Amino acid sequence: MNDPRFALLAKNLVAFSTKLKAGETVLLDMFDVPDEMTVALIRAVRAVGAIPVTAVHHSRVSREMSLGAQEEGLDLIATNQLALMKKMDAYIAFRGGTNVSEMSDVPADQMRLISKKMKAVLDWRVKKTKWCVLRWPSPSMAQLAGMSTEAFEDFYFRVCTLDYAKLIPGMAALSELMMKTDEVHIIGPGTDLRFSIKGIRAIPCGGQHNIPDGECFTAPVKNSVQGHVQYNAPTIYQGSAFDNIRLEFKDGKVSKATCSGDEKKLNNILTSDAGASYIGEFAIGFNPHVLHPMRDILFDEKIAGSFHFTPGQCYEETDNGNRSQVHWDMVCIQRADYGGGEIRFDGKVIRKDGIFLPKALQALNPDRLLA
Repeated sequence: MNDPRFALLAKNLVAFSTKLKAGETVLLDMFDVPDEMTVALIRAVRAVGAIPVTAVHHSRVSREMSLGAQEEGLDLIATNQLALMKKMDAYIAFRGGTNVSEMSDVPADQMRLISKKMKAVLDWRVKKTKWCVLRWPSPSMAQLAGMSTEAFEDFYFRVCTLDYAKLIPGMAALSELMMKTDEVHIIGPGTDLRFSIKGIRAIPCGGQHNIPDGECFTAPVKNSVQGHVQYNAPTIYQGSAFDNIRLEFKDGKVSKATCSGDEKKLNNILTSDAGASYIGEFAIGFNPHVLHPMRDILFDEKIAGSFHFTPGQCYEETDNGNRSQVHWDMVCIQRADYGGGEIRFDGKVIRKDGIFLPKALQALNPDRLLA
């Protein structure tokens, strides 16, 4: 069945997110996505004179391949995928699936091996192509969000077809302010966290790479993090669910980690390599349509009034020297309905209970973005 929302989303991805031009090549990487969405993307790509290449995946097949993956086979797959990626100017991926925990029984050692072997492909895609990654709505996602399937689909398309150009002025002001800031102090229920972001770039994200989007990210000076943070958004990492994660820091490193659930697995992940217990990203979220967590990080990290504080690998654009195979975005929501909280830059409150206070940043508040 043709859905006009498919064509609108495809057009936005081609024209705004990746800005494809005639003659450019794009890999359409489709995981458990209806053929109609893939067809809509192919047509949108061809409409601007670009060249589509498709790869279609299914989650149960991916799980089986992961369970028995061996170095020789992974080397072959990585070599072939890297060769293909090097021929691409752009990359658009939809990641669907009826079961968000499909990979939960793949051993952690296997996941680390796969991540290690595929890192060169990921690095080339991120550094060398125009790329954009999206989830695809499913009954499983609707269930996690506490919504009916139809209501969640409506929510999904409303979020993903937001006029992201409206974010640009406020994001630019926030990025500029972050790059002038030394000390960040975050307080809230269970949270009293201090760190420096001095000398590290801040990158605004408004629909070019991740959809949904709406964040500005940087990284803390690696050894500067002190205090503790209580995350109030549930999360899934490596196929396992974690709730109420609390991290304590001393000189940048996680000194204690607790959660409701499998604390052993939490601590195994955070000690899986030397960089996993240091923070690689600090970001502030402000998508006005995304208000509540649903255990899907592409949505949850953009929640209006949230921040995420991420153990593991930093981004190249905001390099703080931390290296890890882990990159785990953990989210804390500071709106009043989630207990409130403040973010202070060099002693000045820039956001209180999820609302930006400086005039230049008020354009990022939900009432302005949805006006």
